[in-house]
Amino acid sequence: MISLVTGGAGFIGSHLCEALLKAGHRVRVVDNLSTGRLENLNDFAASDQLSVHQVDVCDLDKLTPCFEGVDWVFHLAGLADIVPSIEQPVGYFQANVQGTLNVLEAAREKGIKRLVYAASSSCYGIPDLYPTPESSAIQPQYPYALTKFMGEELVMHWAKTYQLPAMSLRLFNIYGPRSRTSGAYGAVFGVFLAQKINGKPFTVVGDGSQSRDFTYVTDVADAFITAAQSDLLGVALNVGSGAHQSINRLLELLGGERTNLPKRPGEPMITFADTTQIEEKLQWRAKVSFEEGVGEMLKRIDDWRQAPVWNPDSIAKATSSWFKYLG
Repeated sequence: MISLVTGGAGFIGSHLCEALLKAGHRVRVVDNLSTGRLENLNDFAASDQLSVHQVDVCDLDKLTPCFEGVDWVFHLAGLADIVPSIEQPVGYFQANVQGTLNVLEAAREKGIKRLVYAASSSCYGIPDLYPTPESSAIQPQYPYALTKFMGEELVMHWAKTYQLPAMSLRLFNIYGPRSRTSGAYGAVFGVFLAQKINGKPFTVVGDGSQSRDFTYVTDVADAFITAAQSDLLGVALNVGSGAHQSINRLLELLGGERTNLPKRPGEPMITFADTTQIEEKLQWRAKVSFEEGVGEMLKRIDDWRQAPVWNPDSIAKATSSWFKYLG
């Protein structure tokens, strides 16, 4: 079995590659390394079943040959983060929409047997219902969310029109080792762990009562493989932990002082996946508890020693476009 992972040198992609190798697959990584890091592959880089191709999904001519002989495709490549998507919408469209189109066309030309797309729960915007089912209204609040959903729509259309054996997983708040430690202001774990290791107060948006469906990355890798093993066609399923945890609960587990920041527009107070569909259709359920997952992150806190240490002033500067356009 040959599996290709676009974005395989990224946070989630590297864990998926590791799980596929353990399952006996030959793994082909396609990554332009703009945000992915070869260091993410260090734990298994010596495997003779792994090959890495520094190719951008936006370059169809170079991308298509990578799909030769491939059985399964996992499309995780793309641009993330809210503020950069507001400031650079064209780049996000190219990476997340045109890049997805290219992946679909390469997969179709080479006759792959299975494709699973990494979609985002940000497509729900500020949901009207919790836990949030797949039938909820699609109401993206910023270009990242919009472009990820547009990519999913392409996947659904190619499955319907061309019978491409494809489906989509809408990921909620993923955390775990190898998550990004540099670049744009973003995921709360990276921000908090860098602050903790440097003895700085945690920068808490609002009063910390907001909660997120934190799902551990190895569970997410398992969800991708389980989806690929199924025969579902043209469906989108939520991937979540089955619970939601407040930022205040995270602070209890991390321990430390805090300072509060203004609440940001366009952010839901809660993200909480209704996982009924994936449990029924794939018999998949998250296994790692929040407490276990945070404990694993703390064991590897040194990974964030070189990460940027955010403070209220630097965060205000980094998120100024957020308030300007979404306020």
